[in-house]
Amino acid sequence: MMRKLGHKQNSWHVSQDLADLRRETFKPVVVEFDAKPQRLRLDLGRCAIVVVDMQNDFCSPGGWLASIGVDTAPLLAPVRPLNRLLPALRSAGVPVIWLNWGNRDDRLNLSPSVLHVYDPSGEGRGLGSPLPANGSRVLEKGSWGAAVVDGLILESEDIFVDKYRMSGLWDTPLDSILRNLGVTTLLFAGVNLDQCVMHTLQDAICLGYDAVLLADCCATSSPPFCAEATYYNIKQCYGFVAGSDALLGAMGAALGMAEERLR
Repeated sequence: MMRKLGHKQNSWHVSQDLADLRRETFKPVVVEFDAKPQRLRLDLGRCAIVVVDMQNDFCSPGGWLASIGVDTAPLLAPVRPLNRLLPALRSAGVPVIWLNWGNRDDRLNLSPSVLHVYDPSGEGRGLGSPLPANGSRVLEKGSWGAAVVDGLILESEDIFVDKYRMSGLWDTPLDSILRNLGVTTLLFAGVNLDQCVMHTLQDAICLGYDAVLLADCCATSSPPFCAEATYYNIKQCYGFVAGSDALLGAMGAALGMAEERLR
């Protein structure tokens, strides 16, 4: 009897006498939609969406950024478009990956240069410090602050990856997970657009992935010129910028045509 080893997107079969290394092939699910700098055509079967840092410490009124005086209201802007987009992506078989800070309680994998970014004087409220309102330790794995914000709909099949740098591809299993899923194109969403989203996107391009930033599914607490520079650099150097409505429209058309062919 042959048994399957691996995820369905990257698996082969084995028995006591035979290892069958052939991978299963899947029919492409092609969508085409407006983007910048060019219109895009891609295979949803080779896509995943990476939602970055939609966490209480960044986005909630009682979180870390709010406790140090940052207006976090703009960081909740991606919630509505994501709740509209993610169910459609899941229905199309696109993996949903929540990429969130989730530091060790001893912070042994964080260098002084990383810690300094979040507590420049060494006397403030940095990574691992307790919040005054509820004692939650800043961006620590298992804490309230590291949890996904209320209002975003999570599902059991979603994938959760902890990160420890602005880039989610350093010192994490994200790259291995994506390769096992057979993913070549990444859709990016989350906060902060010009920091953790941008850093992860840049590293993804360097590792050979294609990247599409979904602009309305991203936000930042930085000044407006930071967002403009991010959009410019992505279009100029790294990938593509699109909107979730354009993707949703293309998905509806593509999946509708597929259903029509089956009738």
